[in-house]
Amino acid sequence: GMSYGMMIAVQLDKKAEFDRLFRWAKKYMQYQDGPMKGYFAWSLAPDGTIKGRGPASDGELYFITSLIFASNRWGNDGDINYLAEAQFILDSSWEKDGSEGIKPFIDKENHLIIFTPDGRGVGYTDPSYHLPAFYEVWARWANDGRADFYRECAKASREYLHKSINPETGLNPDTNNFDGSFIENAFFGRRMKPAFRFDSWRVPMNIALDYSWACADREWQTNYANTIQNFFYSKGIDTFADQYNVDGTEVDFAMPAGQGEFRGTGTRHSVGLVSTLAAATLAADHAIAREFAQRLWDSKNEPYEDGYFDAYYDGILRLFAFMHLCGHYRVIEPAKPQRQ
Repeated sequence: GMSYGMMIAVQLDKKAEFDRLFRWAKKYMQYQDGPMKGYFAWSLAPDGTIKGRGPASDGELYFITSLIFASNRWGNDGDINYLAEAQFILDSSWEKDGSEGIKPFIDKENHLIIFTPDGRGVGYTDPSYHLPAFYEVWARWANDGRADFYRECAKASREYLHKSINPETGLNPDTNNFDGSFIENAFFGRRMKPAFRFDSWRVPMNIALDYSWACADREWQTNYANTIQNFFYSKGIDTFADQYNVDGTEVDFAMPAGQGEFRGTGTRHSVGLVSTLAAATLAADHAIAREFAQRLWDSKNEPYEDGYFDAYYDGILRLFAFMHLCGHYRVIEPAKPQRQ
């Protein structure tokens, strides 16, 4: 969430907000030494108390990319050397060899991001963590001598997404093996079948981002955007649920959202998924794409009928989708010097 906030701030040219977010994240979240050096704790209370010590690897991707964009937009001569901070995360990850139970957040052999760089999470990945266009940014401006590796990461990530997404429905599971095959995870005291659930919502927007920024896989991405929009259109554009088995059938168990008294039950027509499907319009080329964009325009982020309210996940995915569709979510290149 902090790394998302930094990406929003740099895209909207809000330097003061960006700096405050990063200073807090560096002070309270980032490990400055030890086996986790350079990584960020996944979950904290507002007072900085750590609730979840392990990193979630996609957060590192957003931290690095937003810092590189900040370097390009605002330079590195102020209180924060943005590029040096991005390089610190990259260098720290690269130094890890697994000997202390912590690995790089990108597997050096298959060039794919891992679910978490500790515990059993090192053995699999999450389709929604795959942002090949971010690696293209790193290759151009990280200036850490690993440009060729990052280009290989972008290529491998696109190939992985082809394997992970059902070609008939456009759906993907929340997590899977590096080769795209299914795995089962245990949540809420039960084994969970592979399904399109909360993490999965991000994939349509991530693929649209790659189409918009890099356009290196255009034909496949357009077919994907058409396919997933067609699937949800067939379920009712105003009524589709937010969880399905990857083959498009209904789930036998709906993972609850939220916590405690704020936890919702069952599936719902979630604003977050409405938003990411609208963002997929960037890559789509069929007539119904406009209807998905219209549903985003008409959406409201407010409590559902069961009382559940998601200001964070629904809210940020909705904001990201608006940014994409109105042209305020772009590759930020270094400022060009003014002619004398």
